[in-house]
Amino acid sequence: MDPAVTELRPDFAVLAVTVYGLRNGPTDDRSRAWLAAAADRAVTPDDPKVEAWRDAYRAFGAKPQRTRPSVDALVRRMPLPEINLVVDAYNAVSVGHGLPIGGEDLARYAGTARLVRAEGDEPFEVVEKGEPAVDHPEVGEVVWRDDLGVTCRRWNWRQCVRTRITEETSDALFLLERLAPMSLEELRTAGDELTALLEEITPGLRVETRLVTA
Repeated sequence: MDPAVTELRPDFAVLAVTVYGLRNGPTDDRSRAWLAAAADRAVTPDDPKVEAWRDAYRAFGAKPQRTRPSVDALVRRMPLPEINLVVDAYNAVSVGHGLPIGGEDLARYAGTARLVRAEGDEPFEVVEKGEPAVDHPEVGEVVWRDDLGVTCRRWNWRQCVRTRITEETSDALFLLERLAPMSLEELRTAGDELTALLEEITPGLRVETRLVTA
């Protein structure tokens, strides 16, 4: 975690949950039930935990009404979209607790996950009009990246195509991102809930967690 990021928000923390041996698959009745239950208990867009992320975006020059933090976009999009078992699981936890959660396919990841202020020339792989394309972040933008380029722009706004979780993903990294007023205790609770859902998908899953703070 780059000090230039924690200068913006010293209260930022991320719980990294790494899992090995996932057996992902398409959305089913079980994950539809998770999404429905999550919609019933979801935070609202004016929740202080969601507003904290809009403040964080403004701090590095982004306009959160135009490019919304991921949890802000999700809680405005009900019913939640059906993607696949694993993505359904972390989206359900995200809206229930009001925190952004990103998922990365470790087989497509290169090196260590790093949260930095962008220089502006880092590649960001996207699909535009159905065709692969390469975009770039703005100078100073907060981004997640690995050795090959940006994996998520504007902190948690948009993930790259390369590392997204698919039905073929077996090893994955989940990044649960916290700002005040969310407590570290609630962050850990969200991590436990995600782990429980993933273990429903794949009993006997190997899980490692690490809390990173400023």
